[in-house]
Amino acid sequence: MDKLIIRGGRSLHGEVMISGAKNAALPEMCATLLTEETVNLLNVPRLQDVATMRRLLDHMGVHTETHGERGGMSFYAVQPINPEAPYELVKTMRASVLALGPLLARFGHARVSLPGGCGIGSRPVDQHIKGLKAMGATIVVEHGYMVASLPAGWTRLRGARITTDMVTVTGTENLLMAATLAEGETILENAAQEPEIADLAEMLIKMGAKIDGHGSSRIRIEGVEKLHGCTHQVVADRIEAGTFLCAVAATGGDVLLRHGRADHLDAVIDKLRDAGVTVTAVPDMEGTQGVPGIRVQSPVPGRERLKAQSFRTTEYPGFPTDMQAQFMALNCIAQGPSLVTETIFENRFMHVNELVRLGANIQIDGKVSMVEGVEKLSGATVMATDLRASACLVIAGLVADGETRVDRIYHLDRGYDQMETKLRGIGADIERVK
Repeated sequence: MDKLIIRGGRSLHGEVMISGAKNAALPEMCATLLTEETVNLLNVPRLQDVATMRRLLDHMGVHTETHGERGGMSFYAVQPINPEAPYELVKTMRASVLALGPLLARFGHARVSLPGGCGIGSRPVDQHIKGLKAMGATIVVEHGYMVASLPAGWTRLRGARITTDMVTVTGTENLLMAATLAEGETILENAAQEPEIADLAEMLIKMGAKIDGHGSSRIRIEGVEKLHGCTHQVVADRIEAGTFLCAVAATGGDVLLRHGRADHLDAVIDKLRDAGVTVTAVPDMEGTQGVPGIRVQSPVPGRERLKAQSFRTTEYPGFPTDMQAQFMALNCIAQGPSLVTETIFENRFMHVNELVRLGANIQIDGKVSMVEGVEKLSGATVMATDLRASACLVIAGLVADGETRVDRIYHLDRGYDQMETKLRGIGADIERVK
């Protein structure tokens, strides 16, 4: 397995291009199942999860092509389509469950494997099933698969008012996609509000869907008989941008994040500014045709220490759980104590023991980690346990004295597009070893 070797102590300067969002690209790839016409996606990130989703669509019979320099991919889901998502592919990527809604809506039946467990905690699909049943689907779980179909005589799902028991991102996405081809009106109450959902809705609207309210907790969809092809650019990855914000904050320096969307990171940016970091939204950069960006400037450690910040993870627009580990790495070398409360996933403190190996002072009490900032960390060999924990350990390695080795970085490749190459481009001493 590959590992990263990091020699810490360098401040970061220059520019980083933020890639397309994994959590937007994956549902949008599934949405191509809703039409027989060609769908072109731009700015698709080069990630392991994207490759897995492409293999899944290939398995179903979707014709896929990669082209261009801008992360371009084309999808052509003409019949016959095999409406099955097998366990062999689903087990490596939970987002595969997003094929259920589109397959059922367009073809009237689907067989999708249950996604199984997850290292950071349980993410049940019961809300997906509840919503699709409200739209008339018959769904049984047998032999580890969700087997879904329409009642006898039905040719389409039927609109319904659906209130989920909890805020669920993938549940909202699955029901949103299914509702676009349903008969009549569907109202999604308690819907997730993440920017990636709004981006998916904008893509579906380009395909002919009738949607309003996306980006709020109440989404209204008026079903249509048929969707058509479109060209859509995947929104920039706010979690990748947030990770680089924390990396620059921790190491010191001055970096411009091209394509970064400050308006998608309000909760994280507020905490960084309270810590003593200068973060500026750049609305229109010369030569980029109006592409926004974020500039982050932070003092070099040793000259001035940042102030530790307590925070609590919650659903968007609150502080994202996907940024908890990266900000904790920053708190480890900031001045003062902080409390980090995780409310979304029950096992998302697995990076704490690895940070302690680097010299961090952290105690865990249930859902709360108590961090006492130290002046410096020391390089050591650490092991990544999940995607965001990997990024956390990379940030810690960038500020630690000496050499840090991060093992099991296949987690990192699932969600970051060439992270070590981008870091090296702004001055980090980091290399991948096979």
